[in-house]
Amino acid sequence: MDLNADLGEGFGIWRLGDDEALLDLVTSANVACGFHGGDPSTMRRVCEGAAQRRVAVGAQVGYRDLPGFGRRHIAYDFAELRDEVTYQLGALSAFCKLFNTQVRYLKPHGALYHAVVTDEAQAAAVVAAVTGHDPELPVLCLPGSMLAQLAVGAGLPVVAEAFADRGYLPNGALVPRGAPGALITDPDKVATRALRIATERTVVAVDGTVIPCPAASICVHGDTPGAVSATELVRATLIDADVPLAPFA
Repeated sequence: MDLNADLGEGFGIWRLGDDEALLDLVTSANVACGFHGGDPSTMRRVCEGAAQRRVAVGAQVGYRDLPGFGRRHIAYDFAELRDEVTYQLGALSAFCKLFNTQVRYLKPHGALYHAVVTDEAQAAAVVAAVTGHDPELPVLCLPGSMLAQLAVGAGLPVVAEAFADRGYLPNGALVPRGAPGALITDPDKVATRALRIATERTVVAVDGTVIPCPAASICVHGDTPGAVSATELVRATLIDADVPLAPFA
C-alpha cells in the first residue's frame, strides 16, 4: 500500500503542516505547485527532502487560488485549465531534476479534485495536460470519477486513492468540507480507517453504510490538525498488520 500526504503547501513566511516530519512517514508526497499553495523555495525544499528519503514526488495541481487555498470552484475555459496544469507540472519537474528525481504522478487538489469527479470538461483539460507532459504519467484520483474514466480512455495509468481522514458519502463521494463528518482528526479513528481500506478495501460512510474502496494509495492530509501523530499511527498500524508500504509509482 502507498501512503501519501499533501506537502509543501506553505507560502512565503507562512508554514502549513510539518513537511519534514511527514516525509519521514509517507511513501509518496503530493507537492503543491504554487497555485493553491507552495512557492519556488518550498517546492525545492520538499523535492530535495523527498529525494533524500526516496519518497515519490507527485504534482498536486490546483486552481490559481492562493487566498482560498484552492478550495473555491473556478469555472475555467478548457485551454486555460489545460495550460495552467501544464505550467504546474513543468515547474515541479524543474525542481525534481535538481535532485535527480522526477514527477512520478499527478493528483488534483481541493476544488479541482472535486470538480473532476463529475465535470467532463475540467477532467478532460487535466488529462490533456498530463498526456502532453508525459503520456505515461499516472493519475491519482477518486475511483470511478470522470477523471479516472477519461484518463483510462487516454491510455494513462490510473491509481485509485482513498482518504483515511475524510468522511465519505454513501455514494462514494467525499463529504464536502464544512459539512458534518467531513474531517476526521482522531488518530485512532484515522488509523482504523486506513487499516480497513488496506485490508478489506471498504470504508464506512457517514450514515454507517459500508462501501467498496478499492484503493492502492491512502491519503492523510498534511494540513489536518494532528496530521503527524495520525500518520505515525497509520504507518505503525499498517506495518503491524503486515501491510507492505511502498510508492505505487
